[in-house]
Amino acid sequence: MTRERLYLFDTTLRDGQQTQGVQFSTAEKVTIARALDGLGIDHIEGGWPGANPTDSEFFAHAPQTRATMTAFGMTKRVGRSAANDDVLAAVLDAGTPAVCLVGKTHEFHVTTALGVSLEENLQAIADSITHVVGKGREALLDAEHFFDGYRANPGYALSCLRVALKAGARWVVLCDTNGGTLPSEVGRVVAEVVAAGIPGERLGIHCHDDTGNAVANSLAAVDAGARQIQGTLNGLGERCGNANLTTLIPTLLLKEPYTSRFETGITRDALKTMLKTSRMLDDILNRVPRRAAAYVGASAFAHKAGLHASAILKDPSTYEHIDPALVGNERVIPMSNQAGQSNLRARLEAAGIVVAAKDPRLGRILEIVKEREDQGYAYDGAQASFELVARRELGLNPVFFEVKRYRVTVERRKNKYDRMISLSEAVVVVKVGADKMMSVSDSMDGSGLDRGPVNALYKALAKDLGPYQTCIDDMKLVDFKVRITQGGTDAVTRVIIDSEDGQGRRWSTVGVSANIVDASFEALLDALQWKLIRDVGMPVGVPA
Repeated sequence: MTRERLYLFDTTLRDGQQTQGVQFSTAEKVTIARALDGLGIDHIEGGWPGANPTDSEFFAHAPQTRATMTAFGMTKRVGRSAANDDVLAAVLDAGTPAVCLVGKTHEFHVTTALGVSLEENLQAIADSITHVVGKGREALLDAEHFFDGYRANPGYALSCLRVALKAGARWVVLCDTNGGTLPSEVGRVVAEVVAAGIPGERLGIHCHDDTGNAVANSLAAVDAGARQIQGTLNGLGERCGNANLTTLIPTLLLKEPYTSRFETGITRDALKTMLKTSRMLDDILNRVPRRAAAYVGASAFAHKAGLHASAILKDPSTYEHIDPALVGNERVIPMSNQAGQSNLRARLEAAGIVVAAKDPRLGRILEIVKEREDQGYAYDGAQASFELVARRELGLNPVFFEVKRYRVTVERRKNKYDRMISLSEAVVVVKVGADKMMSVSDSMDGSGLDRGPVNALYKALAKDLGPYQTCIDDMKLVDFKVRITQGGTDAVTRVIIDSEDGQGRRWSTVGVSANIVDASFEALLDALQWKLIRDVGMPVGVPA
């Protein structure tokens, strides 16, 4: 049975850049565009040329892509011709194969925001699309505020779509600009639009997530006949964001009826890079990945309850709706003081450690975990540290190096601009085999910003580990969380550190102490130990 083609339009570089606190550099936009192209996206909207220097520079240096590179702009202004509108000219000057123009379709916005007549707005849409098509470009109309406009005056909203199609638009895209429409209404309206003569194969959907329904709204539109979906990676976008392609793409490829009914430009092999692509964007934004994100979150396939873990060991489909490997993710069996031996053995097996079901050491490991969590440790969020606890009890935790001493100082002083700054400096002495080495580092990053005492400690600790140095050179700290687990003068501090390496692996470690620096250092040591076990296996000079 022939499947229908469903097209995916990414607007991370344009609408996603309108996210509060997000501003991509040109180089970052190029990196994201290449990743989107590798994924198999059909259209990549690179930005609004002429609106800001970064977008204009991006189009001047845009990579060659299989995907159709698209410039964004607005329909011509009333009172001038399309050929003499400098804003529209800047969009066309970007030289992209496709141009997406936003046009008003809600009569309230036409008369109030634009201050023009309804007929003048229709003429502006028609003239703009005609001009774009006349330049040999694929034209798209983003029908702004369409659902609000259709609710107020369905006849006028539809007329905006009709004039765009008559002028040669390849796509007319229904935009839920305010994000307030719910799935049932989206489905009904899209069905009515198709019934009114707007071809579904030329109809797109663009949803915002202000009610948390952008993904559901997009699927409702597809169910009703739309054949293009616009969205962003990780749901970036203005206010609450746009439809999340990181959720939509796996759903379309893996869930019925979509997987049988539609084909997209995304292959199953490309789908396996979904987690990596999502993390790449978070890294660029210096954001911590959302653990509960569908499909790609660190907790998306985490099974904490003992009953769940026991069933997972027998058949993963008991508590998993897909195989996590399909999207590049992995199963996690967290450890905590609620854990039973089913969780424990499953977690150990995931780490490559096989222990017999009745091994008495299993009970001892559970006791240690529960005792340490009473002291403030949290192993359900620090799986690497749990693994090291189990390895110590099982005699499988090799010693790669020994920390002899460390010191951290924090100084307030004036810089060359006569401003008071903080500067941390750390000294770490380690023994690797018979060699003792001392490393010193400060807390400044490459841009001259102070990153604090923990950063100084990590830089000093990872500065020289002798034969293991090349192993840890690709390691970096990506998140640092602190919690006070008890109040008063006997307060205990818990630190959880997330680390990542060049292979895309991410792991979490925990440290607990009354002293935040000591707690941080404990978590740092665990992070290094876990990495060395994975990549080295046994200390240098010790038979495997």
